Amino acid sequence: MDKFSNHIKNILHGFFLAIGTTIAEPSTILPLMVNFFGGSPVLVGFFAALLRGGAIIVQLFAAFKAQSYPYMLTYLRRVFLVRFIAWFMIGVSIILFGEEHPTLTLFFIGLGLFIFSFSAGFGAIYFKEIVAKIFSHKFRGKTMAYRQFFTALGALISGALAGLVLENFEAPYSFGYLFIISSVLMGLGYLAFGSIDEPVKEKTAKKITSFKAFLHNSLLTLREDKQLQVQVSTFLLAYAYLIALPFIILDAQETIELTGMAVGVLITAQMVGAMLSNFLWGKLSGNGRNRLTANISISFMILAILLAFNASTLYAYMSIFFLAGAAIDGNRIASGNLILALAPEDKRPVYVALQINIVSFGLFFSILGGVVLQFSSYTVLYSLTLLLLLSAFFLSFKLQDNG
Repeated sequence: MDKFSNHIKNILHGFFLAIGTTIAEPSTILPLMVNFFGGSPVLVGFFAALLRGGAIIVQLFAAFKAQSYPYMLTYLRRVFLVRFIAWFMIGVSIILFGEEHPTLTLFFIGLGLFIFSFSAGFGAIYFKEIVAKIFSHKFRGKTMAYRQFFTALGALISGALAGLVLENFEAPYSFGYLFIISSVLMGLGYLAFGSIDEPVKEKTAKKITSFKAFLHNSLLTLREDKQLQVQVSTFLLAYAYLIALPFIILDAQETIELTGMAVGVLITAQMVGAMLSNFLWGKLSGNGRNRLTANISISFMILAILLAFNASTLYAYMSIFFLAGAAIDGNRIASGNLILALAPEDKRPVYVALQINIVSFGLFFSILGGVVLQFSSYTVLYSLTLLLLLSAFFLSFKLQDNG
């Protein structure tokens, strides 16, 4: 375990993946792109949910199929290939159809996002299982913090690139160029992790041949493990930030002059927040303080939403996205480490799938946000978000560090 080469490949995967996916960042570029082609706030929320949440419908099925696999890497490579093709084709469709066929363009963007996200439902299970096998519990916290640091650095580079392309090329071609370039860079990350040195899994669960029986056993596990219930509830409510975050950029568009470079600055602020915060998350996680990581990260997001109520300058919005970037990474590292520490080795895919499946319903909060904004105001939107985040914050104190 804890091989240096695997550590580096894990980091490279996160770095290049971030350069790619930041091009469609759901809180900045994606809303502007959907809005450009005539999409409503509801469609903005739907696409933001599609990018992040398309995976949940296959998570448990992926865990069912993977329950007795001694190796996962072969299956993960297939996922990488599908995701690369889906992302590349979004860029091609934007250039081919563009402004002349906006409805058709939105359809192909949505289709590409769905395939990209849907395939991740399998990839997440394989990825978590491989990471659990190749890194010990405490080193895992450190390597994931390093990964997230360089992920934020990659996103920072991507934000600068996005701002440059948006400033120098006319939409919609600028959007298409971004997707095509980013898919190539994303592929480098896939090649890195695809060459990881994966050991055989020593303990595998006895394969349940019926998916229905597998689901029944999974639900029994959830009902019997109280700490799993606490974790699932906490991180589901923590996703409430998605009710507001995809629409803050649209609020900013009405308040300040939002040039291509200004968008790049806001992306940069979010990624700098993520990057710098990982020094803190890595320190806490390396010491087994994942509950405190969750406490702090949720409080950061609460502060970001509070600032959004009265934001009226570029600097105010930079502060919001800086705090959001830090909070998102903190939640990710806390939830990932807590579930891997809690789960017994033979049931790890089931625990991971249960948490991801249930918590990932929070990824559809952006649709709720779009509906709220369509029929009310930003004040109502931010107030609802704040209420649910406060619930997550108080519940997070019931989390237990393990391992």
